[in-house]
Amino acid sequence: MLKKVSTQKAPAAIGPYSQGIITGNLLFASGQIPINPATGEIEGKNITEQAEQAIKNVGEVLAEAGTDYTKVVKTTCFLADMDDFSAFNEVYAKYFTEKPARSCVAVKTLPKNVLCEVEVIAEL
Repeated sequence: MLKKVSTQKAPAAIGPYSQGIITGNLLFASGQIPINPATGEIEGKNITEQAEQAIKNVGEVLAEAGTDYTKVVKTTCFLADMDDFSAFNEVYAKYFTEKPARSCVAVKTLPKNVLCEVEVIAEL
């Protein structure tokens, strides 16, 4: 049976999806963008600031599911500009210390024209 994960400490879904779904002992978390859940506004003007907020939002979904960054097995990272790769990695490395498997791609446009989006799969 699937269990939906929802927390007010991360931005609400802006479409027909859940913040996360638990099946078995895995959490599949939807992509998080740098929206401050308290204000509903984009947090940060540059990739460093936006990556911090997006990854913190991921952390809140992980916490709600009863897990944390150390249990993440796979991330998918979307960047609006691959020139931000190095700066994004500096922020990413502070949180994903266990070095999970990862894909990182540049995309044409992200929701709300943000600079990054991060999704994860984590063990519970």
